[in-house]
Amino acid sequence: MMGRLFRICVISALLLCYVVLSGALEHGERKKEQIQSPDKNSSRLKVKGNFTSSHDRRPKAVTPGKKVKSGSKRVFMGPRSDISCTRLGGICQPVRYICQDRYLKDKCSGAKTRQCCMPVQAWSMLCAGHHNRVRACDAYGCGAFNSQRGNGLYKAVDLVCDDYSIINTPFSGSLAGPVSRKDPAGYQFDGVKLLSDVHCVKIFNIRPYRYSGPVTQGEALGYLLPLQEQFPGITSHLELQMCDGTDPSPFI
Repeated sequence: MMGRLFRICVISALLLCYVVLSGALEHGERKKEQIQSPDKNSSRLKVKGNFTSSHDRRPKAVTPGKKVKSGSKRVFMGPRSDISCTRLGGICQPVRYICQDRYLKDKCSGAKTRQCCMPVQAWSMLCAGHHNRVRACDAYGCGAFNSQRGNGLYKAVDLVCDDYSIINTPFSGSLAGPVSRKDPAGYQFDGVKLLSDVHCVKIFNIRPYRYSGPVTQGEALGYLLPLQEQFPGITSHLELQMCDGTDPSPFI
């Protein structure tokens, strides 16, 4: 009887020890998991944050009419309105349309295909006593635009004028200094440059009263230099040349 009780006590003690050890092991594992779980969550947050910042390819807002950095280049968005064109008397339209006079760039808002079309505006008479008559052909050549001159074409217009006659300003603008050119024979022709917001011309064979400052349309600009002394029998004239080499005939 005593032996059986002893066995029961030993078995009970072993079961109790097993239960205690199992509970201790389970409690330790739970603590270990609680310590490791914040690191996993924070790493997930970091990965998610990096993914968001590196994959954010949404376009940034662009303010019209300003220069915006695009890599190493700057892109000009153009004027915000058409007022730069309309104040000159022009109208903004697509360049595929016919313009009576000429197109001015960078005066209109929108795409580059919209430019400022200027209406035809007649200039004042340049030479006093004459009506902007183009020089006809003589022994020294012809005065019309694109007429033959040596081995090339003449990119100006000669207007008949008497020696020492008064030369008037064709349009209001500003004088931009003296100009000169030489013909194939080596003769030098002096003059002055006149420009405005719309036009730019060079007038040769004249002696201006001044080379700078504002001038108004019809104002006395200078006088014609004598050509008969160097070219006997030539039709005395002034030379009118557009700064961009186009034909000035529509304005005279």
